[in-house]
Amino acid sequence: MARKTSEFNKVLNLWDILVLAFGAMIGWAWVVSTGDWIMQGGVVGAMLGFVIGGITIFFVGLTYAELTTAMPQSGGEHVFSYRAFGKLGSFICTWAIIFGYTGVVCFEACALPTIFAYLYPDFLQYYLYSVGGFDIYATWLILALVFVAAITYINIVGTKTAAVLQTVLTLIIGAIGILLIVASALTGSAANLEGHLFLGSTPAETVKNTLAVAVMTPFFFIGFNVIPQAAEEIAASLKNIGRILVLSIVLAVAFYSFVIGAVGYLMDSRAIFSSMNSVGGLVTADAMAIAFNSDMMAKVLIVGGICGIVTSWNSFLIGGSRAMYSMACAHMIPPAFARLHPVYKTPVNALVLMGIVTMLAVFFGKKMLLWVVNAGNFGCVLAYFIVSVSFLVLRMKEPDMERPYKVGPYRVVGIMAILLSGFMLLMYIIPGSGSDLVLQEWTMVLGWSVLGAAFGAYCKWRYKEKFADHIYFVKTIEEPQDEPRAVFSAED
Repeated sequence: MARKTSEFNKVLNLWDILVLAFGAMIGWAWVVSTGDWIMQGGVVGAMLGFVIGGITIFFVGLTYAELTTAMPQSGGEHVFSYRAFGKLGSFICTWAIIFGYTGVVCFEACALPTIFAYLYPDFLQYYLYSVGGFDIYATWLILALVFVAAITYINIVGTKTAAVLQTVLTLIIGAIGILLIVASALTGSAANLEGHLFLGSTPAETVKNTLAVAVMTPFFFIGFNVIPQAAEEIAASLKNIGRILVLSIVLAVAFYSFVIGAVGYLMDSRAIFSSMNSVGGLVTADAMAIAFNSDMMAKVLIVGGICGIVTSWNSFLIGGSRAMYSMACAHMIPPAFARLHPVYKTPVNALVLMGIVTMLAVFFGKKMLLWVVNAGNFGCVLAYFIVSVSFLVLRMKEPDMERPYKVGPYRVVGIMAILLSGFMLLMYIIPGSGSDLVLQEWTMVLGWSVLGAAFGAYCKWRYKEKFADHIYFVKTIEEPQDEPRAVFSAED
């Protein structure tokens, strides 16, 4: 492998990467989907589902934490899988994670103007056309395109600028979420929990419903792996980077679980069902209104949801562009996407491409993009599985590799990460599992795979021996000598 020093500006501190990861995981879903989770598994069942999903992601996160500190290079999964499996494994893993990131970015671009329409119904003016029953208006489309351009521009002019935006919005989300949780404890009632702690007439049905929630959760926890994507831009101790990655997962699990509990404590099953079938169907916002006996507070919570859309969008734009950059450096896709802005040192061509794709996507409306998100989630879980296997392979293949954040019981962690991520991967594949992809989603997975194969074939023909000639960037982060060892650091 060729070696060179990273050209990125190291502008991110530990707080920046925490809010990037946490803000990515806490998007809009806690506002719009809490009712669906409760109706699927019950209040406690849904909370337990998120804990189970969180445990899965925790084990996967530990593998990411070790590998990120061992190979602190932009691209994350691309680097790990290349070191473990070479060209083909790296291509599949990175192409899959880019699919997942792109799906989220496109969906958030449609979600944001939709929320404006919920807050201000008169905002929708000048009907244009419909896609899958979703009506698209000129004002809706213009607002979406303006936000795509603005957020893409913010990311081009500097990662630190994007991180500052992320900090402000994440603090707003956290404050509103905590306000809901505290208010529910003061004004809610345990009587509201009766009849929907769990759902299912038999123990088998209860377990199935709880697992159905658990299988959905990897999508909502996507975001912690933005940290390895931006590893070359972090100015911090490698060991602490690993700790922050794991911490972000723990915080996200706690946030989702407490919000579900707060809604269930404030609203009984009939109230939740009624809210879900009302205009907008924003159960969490209605719960906030009940907690404060004020419709205005529902809008306050929705503002938090809007912030969540932008934080998720912002993080995945960073992650997706860095993954593209890493593939371009290895000539797996055209090297033009490895170009950094001469002033801001951001992957400008990759960011512009993602911006253009997002602009095109909003013309198809929200309905179609739901399929893109589900298909992209499959890609993310596939990448988790490959990284988990890479973790064990590299422990055996390169036992002496420097690992600043070193997982102690690595066999247990690796095997659990493989089994749990593999189980969730199968749930997307096995018909009748409750989480299997529909025909339209499989068509998108196939289309993305064909596109990747075409890219690979062209680049292999065009760049010959340079294809997948991976560049290893020399570490430039200094490691303090007097730091205590990381959690899970004792050798087994």
